[in-house]
Amino acid sequence: MNTYRRGWTLRRRVLALLAVVGVLLIGLAVAEAVVAAKNRAYTDALLTRTGPLRVQGQEMLNALLDQETGIRGYAVSGNRADLAPYEQGVQQERDVAATIADLSRDYPAVAAALRTAQQQAADWRRTVAEPVIATTGSSGTAAGQALITAQARQQFDEIRASVGDLQTAILTEREKGARDIERTGNMLVMLLIVAAVVVVLAGTLMLLSLERMVIRPLTGLAQQVREVAAGDYQHHIAGSGPPEFRRLADDVDVMRQKIAKDLAEVRAARENIEWVNSQLQKQAEELTRSNRDLEQFAYVASHDLQEPLRKVASFCQLLQRRYAGQLDERADQYIAFAVDGAQRMQRLINDLLAFSRIGRLTTGFVDVDLNKVMGDVASQTEPGRQYADAELTWGELPVIRGEEPLLTNLLVNLVSNSVKFRRPDVAPKVRVSARLVGDEWEITCQDNGIGIEAEFADKIFVIFQRLHAKDAYPGTGIGLAIVKKIVEYHGGRVWVDTDQAEGTAIRFTLPARPEDVEAAKVAAEADAAAADGDTDAPADGQSPATTDDAAPGPVGETVDEAGPAARPTPVGRQPDGTQDEDPPGGPPGHGTTGGTKERVG
Repeated sequence: MNTYRRGWTLRRRVLALLAVVGVLLIGLAVAEAVVAAKNRAYTDALLTRTGPLRVQGQEMLNALLDQETGIRGYAVSGNRADLAPYEQGVQQERDVAATIADLSRDYPAVAAALRTAQQQAADWRRTVAEPVIATTGSSGTAAGQALITAQARQQFDEIRASVGDLQTAILTEREKGARDIERTGNMLVMLLIVAAVVVVLAGTLMLLSLERMVIRPLTGLAQQVREVAAGDYQHHIAGSGPPEFRRLADDVDVMRQKIAKDLAEVRAARENIEWVNSQLQKQAEELTRSNRDLEQFAYVASHDLQEPLRKVASFCQLLQRRYAGQLDERADQYIAFAVDGAQRMQRLINDLLAFSRIGRLTTGFVDVDLNKVMGDVASQTEPGRQYADAELTWGELPVIRGEEPLLTNLLVNLVSNSVKFRRPDVAPKVRVSARLVGDEWEITCQDNGIGIEAEFADKIFVIFQRLHAKDAYPGTGIGLAIVKKIVEYHGGRVWVDTDQAEGTAIRFTLPARPEDVEAAKVAAEADAAAADGDTDAPADGQSPATTDDAAPGPVGETVDEAGPAARPTPVGRQPDGTQDEDPPGGPPGHGTTGGTKERVG
C-alpha cells in the first residue's frame, strides 16, 4: 500500500486532498444551511406567533374583566347603558379567541388552555351574567345584586385562573422557541468553527505536503543542476519525490549526458579549429606575400612588358607601311598578322591591368551624377558609334555613391558591346534607363543587337569567355568581366534579362541614396492619396512632369518603357561623317554609314 501511495503522482495527491477537503466543506455547508433554516423558522415563530399570543392573552383577560365590570354596574344602577362594557367585552373576547386559535395551531397546550378559558367564560355568562341582567331588568337592582354572591365571584376567579394558565402556556412556548433559537445559533457557530478548523488543517497539510513533495525534491534537483553548471558534467542527477519529479530528473540527466557528449565534441572541434586557424594564418601570410608578388608582376607588366610590345608593334607597322606591296602577298599577310598580334597583346595586357586595379586602387566613393557620366560615355564611344551609325539615348539617370572613373568604364563597356554585337544591315540602337526598386537603382542597357541565348547568360561575365570567334567580333573577352567586378565592388549585381524578344538587355543594380528612397516613398504616398481623390491637382499649381522609364518612381514600381515617357527627346545630331580610315578594330573596307545620334529623354 505504501509503495502504491509513493507511486501516486503529485496531481493525484493534490486532487485527493482537495476532494477530501471539498467533501468535508460541502457537508458542513449543507449542515449549516439546515441549521440556519431551523434557526430562521424558530425566530419567525418567536416574532410572529408567541409574541402576539402573549399580547392576545392579556387582551382576553381585559375582555373578561370588562364583562364583569359591566354586570356589576348594571346591577347597581339598573341603567341599560351600563351594560355597554359587558357587550363590548363579549365581542372582544370572541375576536381575541379567534386570533389566539389561529396563532396556536402548532401549540396544543395553548389551544387547550384557550378552550378551557372559553368554556368557563361561557358557563359564567350562562349562570351569572345573564340571570343578573334578567333579574335586574324585571325585579330591580336589589334582586340583581342578590344574585352576585361569593360563589359567583369565586366562579369568575376560576376564569381568571384559566386565563392565567393560558398565558403560562404561551410563555412556556415562547421560552421553548427562545431555547431553540439559542441552540441552533450555537450549532451554527460550532459548524463555522469546524469549517475553519478543516480549512486550517487542509492548508497546513497542503503546506507540509508541498514542502515534502515539491520544495525538497526541487531544491535537491536544483542543487544537483548547479553542481553540473559549475563544471561537474559527470555528476549523475538523481530525482526524488513524486513520479513527475523523478522523470524530470531523468530528463535533466539525459540532457546532461548529451551536453557532456556535445562538449567533448566541441572541445575536439575547437582543437581542430585552432589547428585550422593556424593553417589559415599561414595561408593568409602566404596570400599576402603572393599579393605583393602579383602587385610587383602588375608593375612589371605595366612597364617592362609594355615597352617591348610597343617596339614590336611600332616596327611591324613601319614594315607594313614601307614595304606594303613591295614584297609578295604572303609577306604582307605575315606582317599584318604580326601587327594584329602585337596590338591584341597590348589590349589584353591593358585590360588585365584594368581588371586587377578594380577595388585595389580606390579614390573613395562620392556622389556621381550618371547623366554626366553618360555624356562622357557618349564622347568616348563616339568613333565606334559613327562607324556603325549607332543611336545612343538615355533617360533621366540618378545620382549614386561610387567612383566616377569606374562607373564611366562600366557604361563604356556596356555601350561598346551593344554597338559591337549588332545585326547586319540594322542600325544599332542603344538605350540606358533606370528605375528605383526597393532601396536599389536598377539600370538597364538595352540594344537591338544579336541577343544572347539563355544558356550563355552566366558565361558572358566570366573572364576570357567568348561566345564568338575573334575574327567575327574582335575583343579580349574581359569587358563584361570588368563590368561584373565594378558592379559588385559598388555593392550591386548584374545579369542578362533573358525575357527580351529582340536584342540584349543587361541589367545591374546600384545602392540608392537614403534621401532618394525617402523621396520615392513620399511620392508614392502622394500618388496613392491622389488616386483616392484626396488631391485633384499637383501642389503649387505645377503640371505633372512627364517622366522617363528611368525616372525615379515609387519603390519597386515598374515603369512602362512603351509609354510617352519612354520616347527620348532629341537634343542634337552630329553631321553625317565622311569616308575615313577604318576605326580601331573595325573590319577593313567598311565606311561610315551615318552620324552619331545622341538623345536624352
